[in-house]
Amino acid sequence: MFDLLANWLVYSVFGLQQGTRLGDSVHFFVQDITKIFFMLVLIIYVMGLFRSFVSPEKVREFVRGKPKFLARILAIALGAVTPFCSCSSVPLFIGFVEAGIPLGVTFSFLIASPMINEIAVAMLFGIVGWKITLLYILAGLIVAFFGGIIMEWFKPEKWVEDYVWKIQMGQVEAIKADDSFTARHRYAMSEVKEIVGRIWKWVILGVGAGAFFHGYFPQSWAQSLSDTNNFLAVPMAVIIGVPLYSNAVGVIPLAEAMLLKGVALGTTLAFMMSIAAISLPELMILRKVIKWQALALFTAIVTVSIILVGWFFNLII
Repeated sequence: MFDLLANWLVYSVFGLQQGTRLGDSVHFFVQDITKIFFMLVLIIYVMGLFRSFVSPEKVREFVRGKPKFLARILAIALGAVTPFCSCSSVPLFIGFVEAGIPLGVTFSFLIASPMINEIAVAMLFGIVGWKITLLYILAGLIVAFFGGIIMEWFKPEKWVEDYVWKIQMGQVEAIKADDSFTARHRYAMSEVKEIVGRIWKWVILGVGAGAFFHGYFPQSWAQSLSDTNNFLAVPMAVIIGVPLYSNAVGVIPLAEAMLLKGVALGTTLAFMMSIAAISLPELMILRKVIKWQALALFTAIVTVSIILVGWFFNLII
């Protein structure tokens, strides 16, 4: 239905020519912007209902006291399925430390939570299908698991800011709340308004970049990135992606345009993961609780892991 709407608006109403660079770019923009905002509202509403049942405190208490291997698996799984972005993941870091959960396990959660964003995953499924989406999730789980283990080898406790160890969060006081469906519906709608209001400009920028890429991106450069034998293609994509400030949702249209241009899957996934897992806002927030040494190590480990994942997918696909 989004393709039909774009066809009608672009070629009938706007009168642009199909097959031209401008026509293809505007068609891509109209189709993706309507599809993404439709999916955003629907998915955020559903996740808002879910969030009304699951709090960060419940996540912390669920992981507390488990054996390290099991705790790591649980932390990664919770990071993948719980609706926490970096803004809530980093405060949860403090709660994990206070609860006595190993830092390696906590870093696994910090990697998995923003990378395997439930909204991005659902939208990726709607755009490129279940196979690529499953590969994206699998890559995120692998990076989170081994990234946390490597962080643990360096004993990062010495690089946690002193005030974090002194925080005594205590037990969360039980709050008597209206648990009716009407109240949960109001909360879910407020989540839609708050999240869409916060990220809409990044969605438009991401779709706009994807539309420009789709219509005007040099085919020769796309061919160089599509060559799975090009050893430097994946590091180039990660280096470009690391400093970019974009929501994980906003980068999906750009990734879609890269795939449509023939850019190799591993290179595209590496680009997506670098923006989602080591974005500038998350690093700035994370710096509030860990020192520069740990931040640099965390960034390096995740960057190298993403490059290895990109190479692996380019090798097998």
